Amino acid sequence: MGLIHEDRLFPADPTTRAIARRLYETVKDLPIVSPHGHTDPRWFAENEPFPDPARLFVIPDHYVTRMLYSQGVRLEELGIATRDGSPTEADPRRIWRRFAENYHLFRGTPSRMWLDHSFSTLFGLETRLGAETADLYYDTIADHLARDDYRPRALFERFRIEVIATTESPLDPLTWHGQIRASGWSGRVITAYRPDPVCDPDFAGFHDNVRQLGALTGCDTGTWSGYLEAHRRRRAFFKSFGATSTDHGHPTARTADLSRADAEALHARVMAGAVSAQDAELYRAQCLTEMAGMSLEDGLVMQIHPGSWRNHNPLLFDRFGRDMGADIPSRTDYVGALKPLLDRYGNEPALTVIVFTLDETTYSRELAPLAGHYPALRIGPAWWFFDSPEGMKRYREMVTETAGFYNTVGFNDDTRAFTSIPARHDVSRRVDCGYLAGLVASHRLDEDEAFVVARDLAYDLARKAYKLD
Repeated sequence: MGLIHEDRLFPADPTTRAIARRLYETVKDLPIVSPHGHTDPRWFAENEPFPDPARLFVIPDHYVTRMLYSQGVRLEELGIATRDGSPTEADPRRIWRRFAENYHLFRGTPSRMWLDHSFSTLFGLETRLGAETADLYYDTIADHLARDDYRPRALFERFRIEVIATTESPLDPLTWHGQIRASGWSGRVITAYRPDPVCDPDFAGFHDNVRQLGALTGCDTGTWSGYLEAHRRRRAFFKSFGATSTDHGHPTARTADLSRADAEALHARVMAGAVSAQDAELYRAQCLTEMAGMSLEDGLVMQIHPGSWRNHNPLLFDRFGRDMGADIPSRTDYVGALKPLLDRYGNEPALTVIVFTLDETTYSRELAPLAGHYPALRIGPAWWFFDSPEGMKRYREMVTETAGFYNTVGFNDDTRAFTSIPARHDVSRRVDCGYLAGLVASHRLDEDEAFVVARDLAYDLARKAYKLD
């Protein structure tokens, strides 16, 4: 048996499995719409070969490194750069061997499915990765990566990616996006506006970032009105590079709707220096509502990704910096937190606010009822820790009865691991087809309708929600 089974993730019941197979056959080869993620636009701009298997599969993948770290593998052994420049493992083959000898740790995880899918479909590997096969894998993958048909643009086309969105700070000059455009390549790589560095007073370098935002735009960001105008100008700049969305990774979903005078006073306090926890949270909350208003003006879809206690491990943060796999889900209130924004803009059908969650308890209690009522609100797909077969099943079970399918937005992979993109979309398509097959088998949905919904979930809803037509 090879690494991946043709019936993987389909229902075990033969009748339901047969329906799932029929549905899947109609969606498995649809183009990939990847409207939110963190791939590096430089890959597509320069189109240089990926350097080696370790730097493709291990070093940049936080799902991989966090699991290895949890079992005592030091990040230095995996080639992760330190903030102070102290030595880390530089030999990619040694990094790969360490990964391979610990591959058993990924049994039963989504990472194992994504990786095996890539190993099998991209590199023709059908023997399981382990200590004994580490060098076979390394040499096979390295040989392929040296070929022109494994460069980033060729893989983009091989994966049938119709459009992919990267995510950049307002301070980013979008140089790589400009280089992609100037190259004449037909691949559609767009950006998304992620204003956290200038909206979150707890973000490292916040005050300098806000001043830099002013310098970039010619606005006086020392005033609230100048600060908001600077955002408008940068959003327009991002739109000129294809952006159709913004993204907000705040700790909570709290929103606020302060008077202009109170917002000016808050901005002055925040910019004055030390910021209290209360003011930092209120500032983020007001920024979300302001961003919703701007989205109503300029048409950018707004994504809110709250509920992550980021950089929970101070030792890792101090040694390696932010985003090292130490982010932990936390409980999140949506009914109360979103009310100021929804009071102001929730009834606007021209606005799209997509809300994600790392608190699954809120799906049926809060998010499905909210999205099932407010025209502006949609529920994002199962995200991050729950971007998994069981997480996707729970998502459909808890959301569909109240919000239906059409208050959701299809699937997005939200990844920086480029080769996992086809695997992630395949998992989503298989799980959704299995769910729909269950509805058909239990006579809750006609099969002809299931074929329509399967395509919507795999392709059409994402294109519509993110305005990618």
